[in-house]
Amino acid sequence: MKLVVTALCATFVLAMQPLRPAVSAEQKPAEKAAAPVAQTAAAAPKAAEQTKPLPTDVVAKVGTTAITRAELERAKAILMKQNPPQQPLTNEQMKQVDDYLIEQLSSAELLYQAGLKVEVKDLEKTINDKISQGKARFPSTEEFEKALKEQNLDEKLLREYTKKEIIVSNLVEKEVASKIKVADEDAKKFYDDNLDKFFRKPEQIKASHILIGVDQKDDADAKKKKKEKIEGILKDVKAGKDFAELAKANSTCPSNAQGGDLGMFGKGQMVKPFEEAAFALKPGETSGVVETQFGYHIIKLTEKQEAQTTPFEEVKPKISEYLQGQKVQAKVQEYVNELKGKTKVEKLLK
Repeated sequence: MKLVVTALCATFVLAMQPLRPAVSAEQKPAEKAAAPVAQTAAAAPKAAEQTKPLPTDVVAKVGTTAITRAELERAKAILMKQNPPQQPLTNEQMKQVDDYLIEQLSSAELLYQAGLKVEVKDLEKTINDKISQGKARFPSTEEFEKALKEQNLDEKLLREYTKKEIIVSNLVEKEVASKIKVADEDAKKFYDDNLDKFFRKPEQIKASHILIGVDQKDDADAKKKKKEKIEGILKDVKAGKDFAELAKANSTCPSNAQGGDLGMFGKGQMVKPFEEAAFALKPGETSGVVETQFGYHIIKLTEKQEAQTTPFEEVKPKISEYLQGQKVQAKVQEYVNELKGKTKVEKLLK
């Protein structure tokens, strides 16, 4: 399985995002883990200032390699576009964002430097192929170049980012991902612990009701009379009178034309008191008087379909990929921490 960059090295993918869609269903777990930072480039602001040259002063150093403010500002613009704050950030909050992104950029650079020591087969061809695939997603060369310009990129810089992404991906695959396996019992435990996530189809019921609606302007006396009416109808239901005919004759709900039939519905589709009463019934049973914000109801359950869970064997590959992605991300963090012990990392931004 080809596992690529994690969130730590994802900042090298920033330049590639104009060339690729957001995370797709076909992407591997580690690719999806990379998305929180990497995806944001796809949504980079298109304002005029984004086409201005970015500052080049140094905000951090990894060994002898500088991380410039231009890289930081590009990553920050992307992150803010992807996750727009509800209100303007304070100076302290903006500093926290800068610190986070410098940490990401520094970790990515550490991985890249380590990756240079691991052989990549056909590197130049892989770079060319990746860039060509990205270009092919655009309707024209002009649109491709426009996307690069909007993110203060050119093809030379794009090529450099692509090279770094490939080198880091190769490192993660060979030094981390290839050494991690997910046992079948771990996948099964995850499945058993998260059955609610594997519903092919949730529990559904089919019910009919008779409603005597209550208006907001009804006074206590009017409400009392309506409640007495629904209680009388309930006696008729219990006496064996046809529910559908009673609904047609008495219900104030538009469903009265169908004998009160509401069709199939699942949890969360009806107001709470109605849902609780309906789902507590067995097929063929009728409720007592149920009061909701709409008035007084009598509910008859006609059918119940139990939730259908996707079999374990059907979802096992995806669970294994997900769990491996989680383990890879954790191991990459450990690997980065080891690299930090061998390479001097300086944060220069004050």
